[in-house]
Amino acid sequence: GLIFYDTKVTVMNRVLNATVQRTADHAAPEITLDPLEIVGGEIRSSENSYFCQAARQLGCVPSSQLCVKLASGGDPTYAFNIRFTGEEVHGTSGSFRHFLWQVCKELQSSSLSLLLLCPSSAVNKNKGKYILTPSPITYAEEQLFHFFGQLLGIAIRADVPLPLDLLPSFWKTLVGEPLDPDVDLQEADILTYNYVKKFENINDETELEALCAEIASQHLATESPDCPNKPCCKFTYPSLTGEEVELCPRGRHIPVGWENKDVYAAAIRSLRMRELQTPECMTAVRAGLGSIIPLQLLTTLTPLEMELRTCGLPYINLEFLKAHTMYQVGLMETDQHIEFFWSALEMFTQEELCKFIKFACNQERIPFTCPCKDGGPDTAHVPPYPMKIAPPDGAAGT
Repeated sequence: GLIFYDTKVTVMNRVLNATVQRTADHAAPEITLDPLEIVGGEIRSSENSYFCQAARQLGCVPSSQLCVKLASGGDPTYAFNIRFTGEEVHGTSGSFRHFLWQVCKELQSSSLSLLLLCPSSAVNKNKGKYILTPSPITYAEEQLFHFFGQLLGIAIRADVPLPLDLLPSFWKTLVGEPLDPDVDLQEADILTYNYVKKFENINDETELEALCAEIASQHLATESPDCPNKPCCKFTYPSLTGEEVELCPRGRHIPVGWENKDVYAAAIRSLRMRELQTPECMTAVRAGLGSIIPLQLLTTLTPLEMELRTCGLPYINLEFLKAHTMYQVGLMETDQHIEFFWSALEMFTQEELCKFIKFACNQERIPFTCPCKDGGPDTAHVPPYPMKIAPPDGAAGT
């Protein structure tokens, strides 16, 4: 916490350029994607998604081939080149950035099951934020999580921010920070947090009975075996994916009473914390990330800094973009139509600005830092920096 973010990024960039394994004299791996597989935006099966098409083809490429120097210059070096069947694209940059954008859309949709919408978003808290899906994983899913980790590393080397909205608990676990059983539970699943708090704050047995009766009316409880008409809860709780889980051996047969209510609350809390850490999935993600960038770099970054480096900011700062815009010969910042252009952008909503950036350079987010303020030459820039505004190609006219 004592080092400035910019300093960390400078060190990180030096390390990334020192750990390059594919040099300029090696051809980039190439993958072919079939856009027809996802026509109409409806992915019939997850195997047809860009994510799975790419994971299959890159599965047999050694990860050293994907460790390239940081992207810079006009048509930068990227981890791999992409061909879209039946489409002719000039250069490799646009299709690569379009691929990353499309893959993030797939990851945050129902077509892939790697990410899960956090339960809190059902009650308008952290709306649209995702966590890793906690469940025992098959070998095939492990490979997909590994590829997901590789994509995070590839995006860092390419300096293309991924439009992913993941909860802070994901970034904490990724950089190896412990989760906070209060804060992180509340962020991810506020309903469970409130449920646990109710049990922790009960003062006497009548309150406990009233609470069990309230839960019974929501079908979470069953009748107590001792007094058939008295509702009670058992040592079970729904997992994040919706299955009923026993919180201890034979939990279905153990009623919650005054003497064990705290054990019950603690068991629910630890179930959720385990699910948020998803050790099996996270191990695969870290292994994938570690095959592209040295994991030791993560020890200097806070979870928020790791998110900024990988995903940039979810909003577009127009002043920042304006400061990193070049005007080609014959144009001035004070020209009337340039002023019109900026005032038009100022009226855009954030959503429209993201669409403008997507239209201009095929990505939705802009990197949080820009090399030109470090005195780097213009050639070191990666789109969208600097944004170039040129005079019209056609003949003079209105």
